[in-house]
Amino acid sequence: MALHILKLCVGVDTVEDLEAWIAHIRADRARDGHEHHFHTTRMVPQRKPEILEGGSIYWVIKGTVQCRQRLVGIEPFTDGQGIGRCRLMLDPEVVRTHWQPRRPFQGWRYLKPDDAPEDLGGSNVLAEMPPKLRLELAELGLL
Repeated sequence: MALHILKLCVGVDTVEDLEAWIAHIRADRARDGHEHHFHTTRMVPQRKPEILEGGSIYWVIKGTVQCRQRLVGIEPFTDGQGIGRCRLMLDPEVVRTHWQPRRPFQGWRYLKPDDAPEDLGGSNVLAEMPPKLRLELAELGLL
């Protein structure tokens, strides 16, 4: 069974913001010769085999898990300052999930499959709702 990673999505207010950021960063990296989409972290996941069995990174946006991206690789490396880092290689497709409240935390956490929110699937009222309205409803505790 695949293991997932849970991570705060800092500087993003909506899933649409995340999707726009991904498109922007992929275009920049393509100009620099990088083909793949990745997120850089300091720590290397120790449970790499379990994660790569179909795991995803679940993004916490404004206090709720709202979406995920499939993890397709984990690449440790040393940066220009000699500091060990890790690239979490991601499928660029963002999959919306049911919202699940989460308290703030630092870094990332493992997320068991049983604790992960389900995908929204095809047509869903929540996915079609304007982002500002979704955020206001979530702040009121209605989502």
